[in-house]
Formats: sequence, C-alpha cells, structure tokens
Amino acid sequence: MRPVLAPAAAAALDRAAQERGVRAEDLMERAGAAVARAAVELAGGAYGRRAVVVCGKGNNGGDGLVAARRLARRGVRPAVLLLAPPEALTGPAVRNLARLAEVGIRAVPFSAPLLERELSRADVAIDAIFGTGFRGRPEGPAAEAIALLNGSGVPVVAVDIPSGVDGETGAVPGEAVRAAVTVTFGAEKAGVVFPPGAELAGVVEVADIGFPPDLVVSDVAVVEREDVAARLPARPLDAHKRATGVVLVVGGSRRMTGAVRLVAEAAYRTGAGLVTVAAPEGALMALRPALVEPTYLPLPETEEGTVAAAALDVVLEAAPGFDAVAVGPGLTTHPEAVRVVEGLVRGSPAPLVLDADGLNAFAGRAGEVGARRAEAVLTPHAGECARLLGTTSAEVGADRLGSARKLAATTRAVALLKGPRTLSVDPGGQVRVNPTGGPVLATAGTGDVLTGIIAALLARGLPPLDAASVGAYLHGLAGSLAGLELGEGTTASDVAAAVPDAFAAVREP
Repeated sequence: MRPVLAPAAAAALDRAAQERGVRAEDLMERAGAAVARAAVELAGGAYGRRAVVVCGKGNNGGDGLVAARRLARRGVRPAVLLLAPPEALTGPAVRNLARLAEVGIRAVPFSAPLLERELSRADVAIDAIFGTGFRGRPEGPAAEAIALLNGSGVPVVAVDIPSGVDGETGAVPGEAVRAAVTVTFGAEKAGVVFPPGAELAGVVEVADIGFPPDLVVSDVAVVEREDVAARLPARPLDAHKRATGVVLVVGGSRRMTGAVRLVAEAAYRTGAGLVTVAAPEGALMALRPALVEPTYLPLPETEEGTVAAAALDVVLEAAPGFDAVAVGPGLTTHPEAVRVVEGLVRGSPAPLVLDADGLNAFAGRAGEVGARRAEAVLTPHAGECARLLGTTSAEVGADRLGSARKLAATTRAVALLKGPRTLSVDPGGQVRVNPTGGPVLATAGTGDVLTGIIAALLARGLPPLDAASVGAYLHGLAGSLAGLELGEGTTASDVAAAVPDAFAAVREP
C-alpha cells in the first residue's frame, strides 16, 4: 500500500529525517532537482525554453529556488518572482536565494503585470507558493498569482501540492492552482489524494529525496492491486458450497425488491457458495422469479408489506448457520423494521454488513451499533453518515476522513464511507483509500452491489477491514470494466456481472 501523509505527518517526517542526520539543505536540493526534471519534461526540453517560478516564503518557495537554479544550469531561462520580501525567507531558502547569483539569476518581487508578461512567453511554470501546511483561502498577491497561473494556459508543475489546496482534506475553499504535474516528496500527501484537491494535482509524481524508508509510514494508505491480490481468498480443490461462504441477506419490502436482488447477485458473483434472502413474503413473490440461485426465508410482514417485529426471532434463529449477514437494503424505516434491525445487530453471532435502512435505523444513535456480539462493516454514503453522526452531508463532505474515523470509533466497527476515493476505516484509525471506480458508479443500486461483495468476502473469511477495502477495490474495478463496454448506460446489474472480470484482472500476474 502507498502511504499518504497529512501535513503533521509530513512535518514529523522532515524532523525525524534530520534527527537521523539528513540535512535540511540536502532534502531541499533533491526536492528542487526533482521539480526541475519534471519542468523540463513538461516543457519538452531544456535549452532555450522559458520558465516562470513563483515562490512563497517557506520551504516550498525554497524548493522553487533550487529548481530555478538547476533549470538555468540546463539552459532554461527562468524568471523568479517572490511573493514575500527576501528577509521573510528562513532556513535553507535564504541560502538558495543567494545561490541564484551562481547562474546569473535575480529574483524579483511579484507584481501581477510582471507575472502576466513572463507567462505570455513561458513554456512551463512552477508553483512554489504554498506547501501542505497551508489552510484557508489564498488572499492578496498569492490569490492574484494563482489566478494568473490558471488563466495563462501555461502548464504548471506544483511543488508538493497545488497552492490553495488544503493539505489535510483536499478541500479548495478559494483560488487553487490547476497543475499538470505535482511533484511530491517521500509519499503522497492527503491533499492530492482526496478530491477536489486530487482533481487539481494532475499527474502526481512521488520523488525520493532521501528520507529513510523506515520513517515513511502512515496510518492512511492507498490500496494497490497487489494488496488486493494477496488478500483474495482461494477456493480449495475440495471446496463445497458451505465451505466457500454462506451469506444471509435481510432486507426488502413489498415495494422495494431490487436492492436485495442486487445484494444476492453480487454475493454470488464474489464467490459465495450459498446465499439466502430473508424478506417479507410479499417481496419474495417478486424476487423468486427474478433470481433463482438463492434460497429464500419468508418473514412475517406488516400490512404495509415491510418486515414485522416478529421477524426478529425468525432471523436470529437462522443466523448461526451463516458466515455473514447483510442487513438493510430495501428494508424501510418502518418502526417494526427498525426493531428488527436493532435486535439483529445486538444478537447476530455472524459478522454484519449494515447498509441503507440498516444504517438509517440508528440515525442519531450511532453509538448503539457498538452494542453487538459480532464484527461489523458499515457502508454509508455521505448522507447516511451524516444521519448516523447527527450532522450534515456538507460537514461530512468537508472532512470525509475525519467523519469516517469518527463513525468507526463511535460504532466500534469498520466504516466504509462511499464516494470519490472511498475510505475504509477501522476503529483504531487505520485508513485505506480506494483508487478504483468513477462516475460510472453514479447509478441506482451500485451501493447494493458493494454490500453483496463485502458480505461475500466476510463470509469467505476476510477480516472486516480487508473485506471492506478489497470489496471497494473490486467494486470500483468492476464498474470501470463494465463502463468500458457500456459507457453511461452501465447499470448496477452490469457492475455485479463484471465482478468476476475484476477478480481476473486483479489476479493477472
């Protein structure tokens, strides 16, 4: 997995490396060299090309000064503009400002007309304004510089992170640089992993600038194909249906049968040996002809066609025979359905996947999910997460990582927060970031498919965090594979059907 560093972790890495004897000057020199290489590649060459380097006052600006010097040594003609007076620079940046004289360059104070003129003849620009520690809205000359860079049409190399992007969350509260390439150091930074910052970073290149490898660690990591392949369960030669995962799906109502059908289908496509659908009899009448593979467990129903409270005893009696239980899709929030969910969460001996109305049953009462016997994976989107935590979707969206961590800690469960860069978080704060998927999944029912995938992986023996993160990866990959053939017409059923192709793609050597 690829580690992802928040600003505090990145600063701690710098300090720890220096305590090991790595000089700050050497780190800055290597960082600037990596930025210069990226700029030459983006400009299509070195000799005779023109570059504009816009520098702030911190280490980010110092990296830009090194890049300017190195570009000049390669025959590039750089113009260096400072957004702060020279006396505001600190540490190695001061020395690197002085070293520009070695190549006959003089840094000049920023002005909008000057930057506009230099950009009009530049082949490449370097954004060395703000680093990962910046938060808030750029103002004054910095905001002017960012707007001019974005409006110039000149390709931009961002140093560590596009200026104006929040290094902690990826939020963009004001002006932010749109980079063609972002050169980041040691490990990816959170601001270029999480949207919308990720969308402004362009191609992200991680440069090795000499950090001791054992120091580059984080509790946040991006899942890679090799990680998924190593965790996929294998079927033994003597496998039988009850040895490859038995899944119970509790959901559905008379008017909502599609969700449980998708969960069951996805569980089978993920390799579950046996799937049983427990639903009100009125729902089963529609389900049986549509999906012939599962077995069915009729549940008592209310006059409205939802599960009745008496269904709880039926489900709890059956639950010990299953390796995983998926709860919620199509269930409704009828008071009796809520009672069934509450009792099942408290009493199920089998690991749980809670989705949709399995989550809504605990709106504003997330802590009650922690009062259970078995492990659990929660799969909310932003709205469901907000209802559980008693907040708003906007607040969840503004800090997805913080919200997912809070939900996992509050419920003592693995929280999978769906959305761009789906997050899987365990109660201890370990975070896995999913890189697969995209807009093709923005269609009804794809969340139900994910629930079925995770339930099957739990049933096949994966621990909850692995089931969630591997499931998210396979789900996103299946969506992309289906989308290659069907484009915007891809449906949730198409995604479920593509899950075996996702398995095959992951297992390819």
